[in-house]
Amino acid sequence: MKINNHWLETAQIIKSPNYDARTLEKNLSLIVIHCISLPEGQFNTPYIAQLFTNQLNSNSHASFTEICHLKVSSHILIHRTGHITQFVAFNKRAWHAGVSNYQGHTQCNDFSIGIELEGTDYLPYTEKQYSQLADLIQSLIATYPTLSMKHIVGHSDIAPARKTDPGAFFDWQHLHTLLKNQK
Repeated sequence: MKINNHWLETAQIIKSPNYDARTLEKNLSLIVIHCISLPEGQFNTPYIAQLFTNQLNSNSHASFTEICHLKVSSHILIHRTGHITQFVAFNKRAWHAGVSNYQGHTQCNDFSIGIELEGTDYLPYTEKQYSQLADLIQSLIATYPTLSMKHIVGHSDIAPARKTDPGAFFDWQHLHTLLKNQK
């Protein structure tokens, strides 16, 4: 995978309006892994892209009335098929972490890249997702030297009182094995 001018060359690009400038681009130091499915537990729907582009219709599903007004985004979404969609350039601040703290630093959006995996807290992720995630992480670290393998966390690690994703079914050991084997 190659990153060119802060965009992943192989990704489908759907630009989100939900981003802003980072305060200090050189402080980019954290990768945050999330999971999302809309509606919960349903895959291959158009609703995640609609949420990240402020086009989610509350009438499409009863659960959307609670979230359709949110202004949120992530840099990347890795679909269950392995397909990748990028919503925000890596040098910009996506709005994925919310109220968060990592090693005493608040406002994790300021210094992190958010990667969403299409999934839930209660189902295993696909091998294609792990493979794409490992490739992406390697590319990010090669492109942005302030990132490292030591600072990859789940959303639940930076917002434990609010979030549980990527959940107990996310296989951290498998991801770390893939990353070691790619070196």
